[in-house]
Amino acid sequence: MSEKIKHSGVVESVDGDCMKVRIVQASACADCKAASFCTAAEKKEKIVDIFDKSSIGSHKPGDMVTVATSGATGRKAVMIGFVFPLVILVLVLAVTYSLTHSEPKAALISIASLIPYYLIIYTLRKHLRDKFTFYIEN
Repeated sequence: MSEKIKHSGVVESVDGDCMKVRIVQASACADCKAASFCTAAEKKEKIVDIFDKSSIGSHKPGDMVTVATSGATGRKAVMIGFVFPLVILVLVLAVTYSLTHSEPKAALISIASLIPYYLIIYTLRKHLRDKFTFYIEN
């Protein structure tokens, strides 16, 4: 099963071994005809760095491209960004509340417990950048 996550984008710049591509990330309802009247519709522009050496030389700023990554990469990103922090938060909240019987203390300590997690993620950002790769689909 070769599940892929794809987005159309425009090449913003090509600098050495890095190509920056602007993609528009739209929610599922953003393409609805009533989206202009609805507050749920959401569109965000993001700049994605692509280090795919095979495609960097063949594109220039302004080119339309399709940026892709594997579904497994997307699932790993969701786990690291959302699932693990939620598990840490809930576990620390439960343990702290059972020990202190104070909701405010448990809440503050559980939120503070995420600081080391995100500091570790920040320190490993270069390693994670190599693991979470995007490429240009032909």
